[in-house]
Amino acid sequence: MSSPFDQSRYQVRLDWGVAGYDRLAPADVTVVVDVLRFSSTVIDRVAAGESVALDADAHAVSLNGAAVAAHAAASGTVVMLGALRNAAAVADAILAEQRRRGARTSIALIAAGELAGRAAGAPLRFAVEDLLGAGAVVDALGALGLDHTSPEAAAAGEAFRGLRGAVRHLLTASGSGQELIDRGVRDEVVAAATTDAATCVPVFRGGRFTAYA
Repeated sequence: MSSPFDQSRYQVRLDWGVAGYDRLAPADVTVVVDVLRFSSTVIDRVAAGESVALDADAHAVSLNGAAVAAHAAASGTVVMLGALRNAAAVADAILAEQRRRGARTSIALIAAGELAGRAAGAPLRFAVEDLLGAGAVVDALGALGLDHTSPEAAAAGEAFRGLRGAVRHLLTASGSGQELIDRGVRDEVVAAATTDAATCVPVFRGGRFTAYA
């Protein structure tokens, strides 16, 4: 049965974390957005020619992003990784997927958020970087005509559009960014804040992320 929270009437949907994925109606394509650090790290590794396993190393980079990707993949949806770095490329890949399918393709954007603690099952914490990353994908989809968005997705898109010029500052000043900067990886945070710097879209197949083609 449909739920008021499943966003099933919309083509482009958005929610947070594993629980949010389960709230949404099943979608043909799921885009996991975990800007700091899972999505951005895997995008760059796949762009360099690697295939990246969704294993313990992936969970070490981001417990929550990896968990969302694994959970979504188990349902049979096409799982892509999105971020600020590849938002336009993700939109292009989704449009290509819709053309390949020859049918209207539903899209679930899952902002991973952060866990308030390293243990699985810890409460989910809002992460502004994932809101902006998801919003960048919404904005890029709209530019291609895929703009039948839920209110949740539309709000993320407007947040990105309104704050696009401040994205680098917002990421470095955010709680997640400050945590990573304190660990000595400021360059990684700055790189993750660069919109459309990458054309690679990791897609999950056979237990590994490879480039969408």
